[in-house]
Order: sequence, then C-alpha cells, then structure tokens
Amino acid sequence: MNISTPALALPLADSRGWETSVEKTREERNEAGVVYTKPWMVELVLDLAGYVPQKRLAELVALEPSAGDGAFLVAMVRRLVESCGIHGIPVVRAMQALQAFEIDPVAAGKAVAVVRETLLALGVAEALAERLARSWIKVGDFLEASLCFPIADFVIGNPPYIRLEEIPEDKAAMYRSTYPAMRGRADIYVAFYQAALMQLRAGGVCAYICADRWMLNDYGSALRKFITTGGFHVRHIIEAHDVQAFESDVSAYPAVTVIARENPGPVIVSRALPGIEQADRVALLDSLTNAAGHPLLSSACFDEWFQGSEPWPCSSPEALKLLKHLEATCLPLECATTGTKIGIGVATGADKVFISRETPDIEPDRVLPLALAADLHDGKVRWSGHVMANPWNERGLVSLDEYPLLRQFLEPHHSLLSKRHTAQKDRPQNWHKTIDRVQLPLLKKHKLYIADIKDKLLPALDTGKTYPQHNLYWITSETWDLKVLGALLMSAVGEFFIHCYGVRMRGGYLRFQAQYLRRIRVPDPARITPELATRLRHAFETQDFELATQAALEAYQIDAIPH
Repeated sequence: MNISTPALALPLADSRGWETSVEKTREERNEAGVVYTKPWMVELVLDLAGYVPQKRLAELVALEPSAGDGAFLVAMVRRLVESCGIHGIPVVRAMQALQAFEIDPVAAGKAVAVVRETLLALGVAEALAERLARSWIKVGDFLEASLCFPIADFVIGNPPYIRLEEIPEDKAAMYRSTYPAMRGRADIYVAFYQAALMQLRAGGVCAYICADRWMLNDYGSALRKFITTGGFHVRHIIEAHDVQAFESDVSAYPAVTVIARENPGPVIVSRALPGIEQADRVALLDSLTNAAGHPLLSSACFDEWFQGSEPWPCSSPEALKLLKHLEATCLPLECATTGTKIGIGVATGADKVFISRETPDIEPDRVLPLALAADLHDGKVRWSGHVMANPWNERGLVSLDEYPLLRQFLEPHHSLLSKRHTAQKDRPQNWHKTIDRVQLPLLKKHKLYIADIKDKLLPALDTGKTYPQHNLYWITSETWDLKVLGALLMSAVGEFFIHCYGVRMRGGYLRFQAQYLRRIRVPDPARITPELATRLRHAFETQDFELATQAALEAYQIDAIPH
C-alpha cells in the first residue's frame, strides 16, 4: 500500500525510472493503493511547518517531493500568491520558490493543469500562470533528482509508502546506497525522510504526514538515529490514527511529524481526536504550538527526547508521560541486577524435518520436548507432545558418527538440509545443524513463555519440562518469583509497555518481540511486600486480569493506565 499524494501506478521498469504509469482516474488510483490527503490536514501541516503568507515565501524555497494531483501543491500555491500580495512582491519573482516532483508524467500533467487553474483564479495572467506551473512541477524521482545538500527552507508533503520489495532491485540498491537510513525491510518513505532532511538549510523544516511505523520498527532505527544525532529538532508529532486524514480509509497508522534543522529542544506530542477536522484552525494551531488544552486534541511538551536509535512511542501524550516516569523509576525487565534474561526459542530452518508430534526412532538423548505457541493455555504449558530431533549437546554440534540413529533419521533429507543458508555458510559436514544452537541448560530452568503474536500479553509458566520453539520468547530470572513476574506482565501495566513500543498488526494483534519485551520496566522485586506478592501470585494462578492489574498498579505506585 502507498499512503501518498503521488499517483504511483503499476510498476513497469523502464529507463526513466522504476515505474511507468498508465493513465488512471482518481478512483482507480485509490483502488491501487494511492491515498490523497484531505484539505484540512494539508492546511494543518502547512501551518505547523510555518509555510504561511506572513513570511516572504517568494524568497524562500519549498520542495514537494511527491506532488501527485496537487493536494499539497495547490494549497502552497495559494499561500505563496497571498504572500506576494502582502509583501508587494511580483509573482513572477516566485519562479524558483516551489519545486514539486512527480514520477508519473500523467499525474504531473494534471498537477500542472490544476496549478494553472488555481493561479488564474487568483488573478495571475494566463501566460505567467502557464510559465509558473511548468517551472514549479518537475517530472522525476525526488530521490534521484535531489542533490542531498542544503537548498530548501521547507520540504512538505505526504511521501510514498511502498515496500522495498515492490521496487526493482537495481533501483532499490541505488536508494540504499544514497540513503543509508533505508535499511532492512524499510519502506521507501524512510528514504524520503532522509532526503528531505539532508536538503534543509539551517532553520529549514520538514513537515510530513506519513505512516508512523518507522518510529517504532527496527527498520526505522537508522532514521531515528540520523535525526537525533544529526542536528535536528523534532518539534511536533501528532498521532492521527482516529481522524479522517485521507480521502479514503487506510489500514496504516498516520502521524504528522515536523522536524527542523536546528538545535534540539522541547518536543510537543499530540493526539488528534475525532471531530478535529471541523475545528477552528487558529485555536487548533495555538493549542498545538503551546501544548495547551483543546477539546479535540491532547498535547504535552517534553523537554527531553529519545536518544540514538531508541523507539519513539508516541501513542498519546498521557501515555508518553507515564512511560517516561516508569522508565525513570523502575528496572528494565532484562536486568543484571535481578539476573533476568530474555531470549527466543530455537529456529531450525526445516521444521518439517526436525519437529514431529511422534517421537522419532533416534537416540533418546537426541529427543528434545518442544513447546509451541499453541501449547500455552491459562498461564500454563499444556505440552502437545511435539519433539525436536536435537543435533546439539552441551559441547556443541554432535557428530553423526556418534549417533547412527540420528544420521539414519536425517539422511533422507540431506539435500534439503544442505541447501539451507545456515548449512551452506558452515562446513559441509555440518549440514545437519539447526539455525539456532540449543542451549540445553534452558530446558531444565523454570521460565515464562510469551507467544510472538497474540492479542494480549499472556505469559505461561514452564516448570523446566520443555524447550521453546522459535515463535516463543522465554524469560528466566535468578531473583523473581516467576508467578509474581507473570502477573505483572499479564496486567494492564505490562501490556501498556507493549502498546507503547510494539507494532499493532491487522486484526488488532500485538507483535511481541525481544526488542519490545526488553523495554518493559518492572518494580524492584525487593520492594514488593510479601502480601502484595501473594496477591500477584494468586492473580497469575487464577489468570485474574483485574486482580493482576490492581496489584500491579500498587507495585508500580501509579493510579491508572491512560487509554
């Protein structure tokens, strides 16, 4: 899907760029995943960027990286012409004040036409309107055309949202080499962010409305580090999940970000509430810039922001306030002080070979009882009987010469197992290894399991009977009573951290990954009284969510969790 003003159509590689377009109606482009920004949101983004007629806009440079049919561009043209009138500057002197890029020639042609009509309606002479429209709008790929040095006072728009795997390989390689923040399975908008920021002059502003996953996901970590260490100031973040920001419904979660090339300072985080679309713009802007009260907006100002590549959990200002408080007053879940560790289960690279419901005819000490996500029920592990043929012992990978039954079991799959990446990068005689090494001491340890995808955070206790498969995360501790810890995690407080840091998937499911679990904070176990520990233990044993939450609030010394 592409949350974008440009009309990026079916990808047909050619010499002009990574896409050639066929003409489509607006409705057809919407169906193809192209989404247009609503006018109220366009005006709000321009206001926050400071692209206002009171400034001498004709003497500044504004870039629109993905013009599409002109949603942002037309509004910018209106403000630019008004600015010329206010300051007595002939419009012809604004020939270089706008630079809008559009990769699709058809959409670019339509943008030229709509800008020309806008200028005519504003009283600009026909010949000049034609010259300005064609001067401002360029057919081309912003990521290729941008020179990546400071030329802009503003970069404003709605960058494309396209998965990297949908882009031809040579083009994707060029993007990665030019924009190193585009790492992993990044969406193309990561490159649009970096390109925009690289082109800002001192004091320049990048104002985008875009999917907010880069603020949390691993693939956005390099971009976050680029911003927080590169001399930029995150001025505003507005979560816009619950409002109508686009002309059609989208499944992504959008946010407005306003980032300036200036010394870091206070960050205003806001959450837009339904109905804001009709709010008075002046009052709304005042609330946003001053973090003041507004019935359709919740805002808070933070003097300190996240550092380096740390995630930016901005679900709501109230949640962010509580999160920062808990981070400052509690211990990380994985902590040397408590001897608590977090890990993930074993990945084999060939589950159908190594894992079975029936115990294979192999040496008994090569049979590993394996817990699956489906085995977790009501805080317990109800083992389904699955086992793994285990090629590891305490010393490392076993020799098949010492285990003839294991060799006999795996040999029919020699070709398949040898083709796996994990086998090819090792010595040929190690074709029978799994991707992950089995850490046998973990088998006998008491541990909490957490499934990697679930609608709630529901840990289950294993009493040293099973080893986790790759879709289970495990937690061990030298200090915690795991039932007490399990109750804290299953409570609304434990789940709060995942809601803040984790990425919600379609269907309302949460993704539990080690990077998110490690960001959970817990009270010092030494400060939990015996009476409170008893209540938490009972809540876990009975899977009483309300009791767990009440006891957890007391343990964390807080009153409530913000919605």
